[in-house]
Amino acid sequence: MLADQLDYVVGVDPHRDSHALAVVQVLTGAVVFETTVAASSQGYVQALEVVDEHASGRRVFAVEGTGSFGAGLTRFLSGRGERVLEVSRLRRERCSGGKTDALDAVRAARSVLGQERPATPRAGGERQALQALVAAREGAVNAKCAGLAQLRDLLVTTPEPLRSELRPLTQAPLLRRLAATRPEGRRDPELRGSMLALRSVARRVRAAAAS
Repeated sequence: MLADQLDYVVGVDPHRDSHALAVVQVLTGAVVFETTVAASSQGYVQALEVVDEHASGRRVFAVEGTGSFGAGLTRFLSGRGERVLEVSRLRRERCSGGKTDALDAVRAARSVLGQERPATPRAGGERQALQALVAAREGAVNAKCAGLAQLRDLLVTTPEPLRSELRPLTQAPLLRRLAATRPEGRRDPELRGSMLALRSVARRVRAAAAS
């Protein structure tokens, strides 16, 4: 069991701007030290310095959200040769803040002690870079689809005769035509407003498609 291999577990409850840490002694289950550090490079260094001072024996970091708010700290600790375990999302009965964050850090630490095979964070490096690229690509595809849907809605209410001129065009020619349109010289305010909206959306769609 993991508890037989350790002297300390450092629980971490990460948030966007700060991380709560709690050092728990395995033998007694007592909380040795609690603190909060900034979610930044300087804060990560401070966290390791504090842990070196209060948990100098065999230790492991139990971090909730190693793939989200805890990703930066996890990457830093792994790079320093520290062992990091992933904690499943804890059930919270109160809003985060102050003492609650400290308690969640303690719970994160204690949650791994009874596990036979605690989870380890997924590998970073190329895998993490690929995930970021896939996420960016999915965002661009979603933006393109949303823009095309918006264009279809706008075309329904576009004033004539422009609406009839645009209807036969397929997607690519339509986007080119709308992206290059110059509505500033139109006197009809309704037509000018429709053209401005269509041009804006068309350019956004083309930009998303090029991403």
